[in-house]
Amino acid sequence: MVSTAPEKTPQGSKETAFVLWFEEVGIADLALVGGKNSSLGEMIQQLASKGVSVPTGFATTAYAYRYFIEKAGLEEKLRKLFADLDLDDVNNLRERGKQARALVMNTPFPQDLQDAIAAAYLQLCKRYGGDSQFCERFGPDYQKVCEEYSSDTDVAVRSSATAEDLPDASFAGQQETYLNVHGVKGVLEACHKCFASLFTDRAISYRHQYAEKREDFDEFSVALSVGVQKMVRSDLATSGVMFSIDTETGFKNAALITAAYGLGENVVQGAVNPDEYFVFKPTLKEGKRPILEKRLGSKEIKMVYDLGGSKLTKNVPVPEPEREKFCISDEEILTLAKWACIIEDHYSQVRGKDTPMDIEWAKDGMTGELFIVQARPETVQSQKAGNVIRNFKLNGTSDVLARGRAVGEMIGQGKARVILDVHKIDQFKEGEVLVTNKTDPDWEPIMKKSSAIVTNQGGRTCHAAIIAREMGIPAIVGCGTATADIETGQEITVSCSEGEEGKVYSGLIPFEVQETKIDNLPRTKTKILMNVGNPEEAFGLSSIPCDGVGLARFEFIIANHIKAHPLALIHYDELEDESVKKEIAQLTALYPKNKPEFFVDKLAHGIGTIAAAFYPNPVVVRMSDFKSNEYANLLGGKQFEPKEENPMIGWRGASRYYDPKYEQAYGLECKALKRVRDEMGLTNVIPMIPFCRTPDEGRKVLETMEKYGLKRGENGLQVYVMCEIPSNVILADQYSEIFDGFSIGSNDLTQLTLGLDRDSALVAHIFDERNKAVKDMVQMVIEKAKKNGRKIGICGQAPSDYPEFARFLVELGIDSISLNPDSVMKTLLDIAKLEESLNR
Repeated sequence: MVSTAPEKTPQGSKETAFVLWFEEVGIADLALVGGKNSSLGEMIQQLASKGVSVPTGFATTAYAYRYFIEKAGLEEKLRKLFADLDLDDVNNLRERGKQARALVMNTPFPQDLQDAIAAAYLQLCKRYGGDSQFCERFGPDYQKVCEEYSSDTDVAVRSSATAEDLPDASFAGQQETYLNVHGVKGVLEACHKCFASLFTDRAISYRHQYAEKREDFDEFSVALSVGVQKMVRSDLATSGVMFSIDTETGFKNAALITAAYGLGENVVQGAVNPDEYFVFKPTLKEGKRPILEKRLGSKEIKMVYDLGGSKLTKNVPVPEPEREKFCISDEEILTLAKWACIIEDHYSQVRGKDTPMDIEWAKDGMTGELFIVQARPETVQSQKAGNVIRNFKLNGTSDVLARGRAVGEMIGQGKARVILDVHKIDQFKEGEVLVTNKTDPDWEPIMKKSSAIVTNQGGRTCHAAIIAREMGIPAIVGCGTATADIETGQEITVSCSEGEEGKVYSGLIPFEVQETKIDNLPRTKTKILMNVGNPEEAFGLSSIPCDGVGLARFEFIIANHIKAHPLALIHYDELEDESVKKEIAQLTALYPKNKPEFFVDKLAHGIGTIAAAFYPNPVVVRMSDFKSNEYANLLGGKQFEPKEENPMIGWRGASRYYDPKYEQAYGLECKALKRVRDEMGLTNVIPMIPFCRTPDEGRKVLETMEKYGLKRGENGLQVYVMCEIPSNVILADQYSEIFDGFSIGSNDLTQLTLGLDRDSALVAHIFDERNKAVKDMVQMVIEKAKKNGRKIGICGQAPSDYPEFARFLVELGIDSISLNPDSVMKTLLDIAKLEESLNR
């Protein structure tokens, strides 16, 4: 986009100007041009030098709006109209809104205001390559110019209220936006409609709700500015929304980017399920490439210009080949994430406090350039109290009626109300669960009354998701067929408390809410670590105070995210079972020519997400430790796995890694870890070797790791070993020469010390970590590790279950205890008391 500088407003006349260029306004001018326009001006002035691209334009001012209202005598009429407004009566609200908008639309703009807007638009046309004679030929008769030049520079015309984008309320989406507007006449009409949209039903409702919370807020003190901004031709490319914070958990170190084809309105409205990308901000700022996750969205439609049609825009289907690939490149993901960091850092500095941002972006399909088209403070996670953790927990289960993306980490329930037409929202009753195709701002008057929201369409940054978070209610979006699978009047439970997948259950399932205050917690000498298996829960779990992760298992990621045996991916062309081959082909559709890369990518993303969540604290990740029967259950696994009589003590752990029959598969694990540490910059990851029977095995494993790029000591790489076999204890001095630390696996160590199968009900009564033989083993290895200057911790269940076992470990001076998330707080407090008593 090539442009020249605009003619600026004369010095000292900003407060009485009808129009101001974005280059003339900044964040301090919210009262003049509203939140959206002041933010655009701020970025153009302050961040262009840092590489952030923002298309320019101009804004009508709050003064222009008030001039129009006063000149026409509209305020008195509007106050009279709203005197008997009843927000609880949808029909009353609808009628008052309709009359208010008609009042505004039936009142022409004063001529001088029309002229000012027309002149600015024509100058914008000239800046972007329009006919240079526009401004010269422009005179008082703008209609004539309009007729001659009715199809010039395409612009977006957006409302920007003076109460918009406040730190504690967004007001976003309350007023209208018009895309692909051409010509003076079109711009004037769009501006007029924007003024009227200050009185949409949702805007009236939202302002009144906000006024109830703020005594200093009067609905009629709000004015409307209109931004007229050069369109980015994302109808020919892509667009989306990004947040500089995780929208679900409030995790501040990740940027979330969503992307879909066409104009961004579909992503905002939730009409499409977009691609999603997570990027880790701290190491991004260090020049690394920390893309933590990439999730493919369906992206079924895109909004484009309605060339030659009767509308400004229209939706068209996206061809299937385009839907089945990511719509932006890794380089574009990283660029957008860098911009999110720059914008967040700037606003945080200006405001004097952390200010996570909600940002809209677009890619121009004609030039290939990326642009930021809006930016506002995030107003949900950033407003939450940081000293209380709330956990919702279901106490039962039932049939699952629908699944989708969970929003809100809460649980809601009630009778379902399926509504497909916004004109029927008057049927909705307070406390019901709203089930619909998608929502837009017109649905907001009933959304606030719902106990939960379920939609067929949308992603984590769609309208339904944003409003649900702001109103503090759970939502599940992108369910696909929820409106067909759920019936009006049916009692349902909407659970967003079980990870990223939300579930709609049949019936009213009991649940509880646990609140834990985390301020003024004691610090312990014994490090309190956490066991984390599911990467999807990592951001949320990171809010629990701890010193890092003592056990992150590869098995969960392989079984739930990869699902295929690594050797089946490496030897895909040699697979004998055609049905398995077909299933793997579908699973790895994004990797048609390099299926092993699918394994590396998925594993790197999973481990990287856990490592990022607890960065810079240590994250100990155990390399794969499936037994042969478990590996056989993976897709394609039966072809590569032996049948063992006792897999528990068979071909598992370290014995696999250097074996020629499995080494290539282990190499994929090493490549994934190398990517996490070297490319993502997450050097807090410490790999740990399980079931290492002899020191010689340990050396062979390290040699194999080095062969695939992981050399102990390089880039700060440490390697730990599990202590779960009596030989690990007996030969701990030798293991100390090979590895940097130990982690006691109390389950296997108890099993092998007592010679029993922990899965056998017949001998389960004998299994007890408090047995003297087991405790002697634990004491011996702790003492040897300490003598050799090696770290030693425990990642078993015993310290959580038995306070006396935790006391035993602390008395021996163990370095760390790794616990399941639900045990961390209780054990932390217990150990703090224990350490205090021991010090006495």
